[in-house]
Amino acid sequence: MAPLKHLEMENSIIDACFRDFCASHGILTVEDFLLHDLYELAAFAEREANADRLKEGITVMLSLIEVKCRPLLNGMELLEDLQRNKHTLSSGDNGADSLLQGGLREGQLTELVGPSSSGKTQFCMQASASVAEKQDGRVFYIDTGNSFCARRIAQFICGSSDAAALRKRVLSRISCHTVYDIYTMFDTLQGLEVALRSQVQMNVNEYRLRLLVVDSISSLITPILGGSGSQGRALMVALGYLLKKLAHEHNIAVLVTNHTVGAGESGKTKPALGETWKSIPHVRLMLSRDHRNSNCTISILKHTSMPSGKTVRTITRKDNQQCL
Repeated sequence: MAPLKHLEMENSIIDACFRDFCASHGILTVEDFLLHDLYELAAFAEREANADRLKEGITVMLSLIEVKCRPLLNGMELLEDLQRNKHTLSSGDNGADSLLQGGLREGQLTELVGPSSSGKTQFCMQASASVAEKQDGRVFYIDTGNSFCARRIAQFICGSSDAAALRKRVLSRISCHTVYDIYTMFDTLQGLEVALRSQVQMNVNEYRLRLLVVDSISSLITPILGGSGSQGRALMVALGYLLKKLAHEHNIAVLVTNHTVGAGESGKTKPALGETWKSIPHVRLMLSRDHRNSNCTISILKHTSMPSGKTVRTITRKDNQQCL
């Protein structure tokens, strides 16, 4: 991300004095600022003679970052994105692929929302197996809840005369990375971005990365949204921006999961993470399951080229081959 000096033209309070204060705490860029403990930074600001101005600078920085990282959704950008020759990747489920007119779209961020035990992780693993097996692509799987299971992924791999060799080959294309906090998440994604850029420079095309999975995004973000401060919201927007940037620049399909929360006294549920996050994904899907008969329902909450409300049902089978 940009050096702090680049924000001075946006607001004069980000002046040399404020930047020197930040630099004394190892903050030289916007990224450094986001990854720093801002409560600690504010406490250090209190000890300075110009404490009020420094604390105002911290608040202004958060506001500027949130505005700059918010995804642009005007009609021209949506049209340009739609007209790009991007492929769809099969999710491994016929119902979901039919609903999405082919599957998960490269270059876009797709969010899968659902309550606990609705099948979100199962969907992510099935999509990973499908991309690695049928489309010879690599999968970068970020597991935030210790739910990744290679054995379950292997169940989605089609059998053949040499099934063991096929499973080994497919699983070798799926790399799992365990992440338990948002700061490690930024480090992981930035490391991925560096690796992808080096591959582009070296013209490495064999088994390119085609799918990035984050299961789940909400378990990383929810803990930092508490309180009245805006740091958590700014980190959330910056994370969404980085995921969309990776999707767009490297033509990757990004799939993230989110849980649901209660929506008042009506008993209904809604996606977690609030209105600020709502604008970030290109596609939002709601997944629900009737545990009495294993019926799974997938509905479109938001899509760049299809109306919301469209729904498809699938029936999960005991062998997990078509289970969401």
